[in-house]
Amino acid sequence: MQKKLNVGVLGATGMVGQRFIQILGNHPWFDVKVIAASPNSKGKTYGEAVADRWLLDEPVPENIKGLVLRDVNEVEGIAKDVDFVFSAVSLSKDEIKKIEEDYARTETPVVSNNSAHRWTPDVPMIIPEINPQHSDIIASQRKRLGTSRGFIAVKPNCSIQSYAPALAAWKEYEPYEVIVTTYQAISGAGKNFKTWPEMVGNVIPFISGEEEKSEKEPLKIFGHIQGGEIIAAKEPVISAQCIRIPVLYGHTAAAFVKFRKAPESKEALIAKLNGFRGYPQEAKLPTAPEQFIKYFEEDNRPQVALDVNYGKGMGVTIGRLRTDNIYDWKFVGLSHNTLRGAAGGAVECAELLVKQGYIEAK
Repeated sequence: MQKKLNVGVLGATGMVGQRFIQILGNHPWFDVKVIAASPNSKGKTYGEAVADRWLLDEPVPENIKGLVLRDVNEVEGIAKDVDFVFSAVSLSKDEIKKIEEDYARTETPVVSNNSAHRWTPDVPMIIPEINPQHSDIIASQRKRLGTSRGFIAVKPNCSIQSYAPALAAWKEYEPYEVIVTTYQAISGAGKNFKTWPEMVGNVIPFISGEEEKSEKEPLKIFGHIQGGEIIAAKEPVISAQCIRIPVLYGHTAAAFVKFRKAPESKEALIAKLNGFRGYPQEAKLPTAPEQFIKYFEEDNRPQVALDVNYGKGMGVTIGRLRTDNIYDWKFVGLSHNTLRGAAGGAVECAELLVKQGYIEAK
């Protein structure tokens, strides 16, 4: 890419917004030109706005620290200054739907971390390694919105990244029933131990709305386009429990799977995991890990402390694959929830859409 695209980050001061800023601070394709948040933050430099609320270990990028925050509701003005935007706004679902469509109608593509549009039938929900072809639905969405360039694309829920990639790698064996429990980091709630001290040494067996997302969103990812919308797959049927645990980063999944076609062996299943490649690896997208899924032979892996940053936080690690007394196979998966699962996944999605020609300079 000869010239960087100008990017805006909506909702730049929250946990996911901060992760966007950290990733984009030195991105080879994207240049952050606009940062926006609530009207209360308008007029402050980014450094001032997050001085006492920066939640990441990495420092605020120096080239963004001095940018002045704008009101996220200044849609027309912001749209004039950027080629596309990332969305991590913290509003009600209806407000998010409206503001993202408002930006799209200014002919500004929106790549969103939010859940509001995940079940809008003509909005693609993409894990670039698994369903890059779902971007084909953008043509139908543009007809609905009355745009030639603007559209909305979303990334899925952070927790499914720890097990859905394995199911995709094993597609030929036709997984049809899955039981999964996810053990989710506190940063998934936009917090750290300083802002959520009650989580130290604690486990909370409920995360609002998370189990429904974990059960349904993989089905849209595994679905197909028909009649101007994405039709969700009927299988695998997934039953999920989602539990908050006292770790900062990393969602771990314990999954049990039934297959219609019996895998040849454990070694064959592992080979499918280690060999799984997608468009991001073929195209060498900037944030894509060289190897998407890595299998660990050790019984005590993957571990959050050792493996959450695999592939700079963009890879997925799997271990403890073994046969089960009730289901066919079971395994443990791990993914970084604010990188692969949130802002990083959205950035990789944007890179995909650039390569596919959906995002370009205005």
